[in-house]
Amino acid sequence: MEELVLYNVKEGIATITLNRPESLNSLSFQTLLALRGIIDEIRADRSLRVVIITGSGSKAFCTGADLKERVGMTQDQVRRFIFTIRETFSSLAKLPIPVICAINGIAIGGGTELALACDLRLAADHAVLGLTEVSLGIIPGAGGTQRLPRLIGVGKAKELIFTGRKVSAGEALTIGMVNKVTTGENLLAEAYKLAAEMAANAPLAVRQAKLAINHGLEMDLDNGLVLESSAYEVLIPTKDRLEGLAAFKEKRKPIYLGE
Repeated sequence: MEELVLYNVKEGIATITLNRPESLNSLSFQTLLALRGIIDEIRADRSLRVVIITGSGSKAFCTGADLKERVGMTQDQVRRFIFTIRETFSSLAKLPIPVICAINGIAIGGGTELALACDLRLAADHAVLGLTEVSLGIIPGAGGTQRLPRLIGVGKAKELIFTGRKVSAGEALTIGMVNKVTTGENLLAEAYKLAAEMAANAPLAVRQAKLAINHGLEMDLDNGLVLESSAYEVLIPTKDRLEGLAAFKEKRKPIYLGE
């Protein structure tokens, strides 16, 4: 039996691949548990600098919950599933290192919510995104009603959620749902290129920058600036800060150790 979620690491970049192409990489309960386990492993590994998440094949990134499985669930089982998917996506969003989503095809419902839980999103030009839950008598339950408005603005988010309308990769780029659109053939290469740019920087600094941005967004400006100052203060005694200055002075590439 093939693994539901694949995981590999190369040069400090972790890659997570949803591996149910025959089911359009939909999320069964067991898939969520496997994904959560990998996220926990990533959190504990200080050698990692960036995460990329994508799907197997070229047709779909993720089509959300496995509705065939959902049909047979009791109400309590549905509640447990929604709690698990929400907590899993939040766990991904809270990773201290950058997370890049490579949307290699259809990303509907929970698939879009999974992408929204990432820091950056790259999409193949044939990708389609959408929070279509209202057409099934439910609402986005894995963060979509909260993360989409924060990303693209309240008005546009309400339009997409209330109508359940799907958007092309091109429209997603225009409204700010994704950062870049490329061909399907080049998608992973572009994701790794972006990840490598991030991985080359001081890892402690990148972590503090993510912390300051994510937590600062929930504060007023004055408190956000205090948070930024505190995040900066953490970096002052680090070896990486001194290495950055030395490398600049010596006109060489810095060697950051995360210390």
